[in-house]
Amino acid sequence: MKISTEIGSAARLVGEERAIEYYAKAGFDAWDFSMFEMCGYDWKTRTALQSSHPLGQNDYLKFAQRLKQVGEDNGIYCNQSHAPFPTGCDGVRSYLKRAIECTAEAGGKICIIHPDNNKGPEENAEMYFELLPFAKECGVKIATENMFNWTPEKDEAAFAACANPESFNAHLDAVNDDYFIACLDIGHAEMSGLGTSAVEMIHALGDRLGALHIHDNDKRHDLHQIPFSKNIDFEAVVKALKEIGYSGEFTLEPDAYLRDFNEDTIYNGIKNLAAAAKKLADMYENM
Repeated sequence: MKISTEIGSAARLVGEERAIEYYAKAGFDAWDFSMFEMCGYDWKTRTALQSSHPLGQNDYLKFAQRLKQVGEDNGIYCNQSHAPFPTGCDGVRSYLKRAIECTAEAGGKICIIHPDNNKGPEENAEMYFELLPFAKECGVKIATENMFNWTPEKDEAAFAACANPESFNAHLDAVNDDYFIACLDIGHAEMSGLGTSAVEMIHALGDRLGALHIHDNDKRHDLHQIPFSKNIDFEAVVKALKEIGYSGEFTLEPDAYLRDFNEDTIYNGIKNLAAAAKKLADMYENM
């Protein structure tokens, strides 16, 4: 079982190139290409903002190619990526083909593109249908992800697109294409208020499950913490993955965990992540 993790949180401190070097040195097999800096988003006005990051400039493909080379030089590959969000904003959606293109240039095979939280399977399928021909040209599969809304009064998650097994499979059915797969966010699936669990979602998705976002939480809030630090039962999660014969990578997304580190200590945090990921992989192999 190969292990991977998102590079965005470390890149904010040391840049993408050094982040990839650190992840390789720590023992990760692969890296998840975070593309959140491709464009900004103003949550108050709900509009996309132009970004000064290389991914938001004209030479974005050269940047992706450079990261691929850095990975290869350090014996680590790009397994998947995460496109900008929220996709309900037209300005953000205008960058999604760029995200797919950068995924291909970096060597990734899967691009996670969020559904619109508040749209149903057929409406979200329209967005994916627009992207799929280009994704196929690039040799990149699109993965949709289980989302959540939030109810402040109850301090808990509320239904959103793909939040339960029925909605997730309905989204997959609406597109019904081999290049359209599921990325299960383990932390989202475990949030109270949604009436499901990661284990239930894994069994419901079966061989449609092609990618993961693994992180820990208190089973209420979306904390994005290092596995084995909070309340999720990862032994049960890994057992379910083993039962369906999951063959993708174990990709971590504990970006909030690394916020407690600085440029001088970030590698220590990355080593902790690698140890947690290896523990998960060993659990899978030994079951």
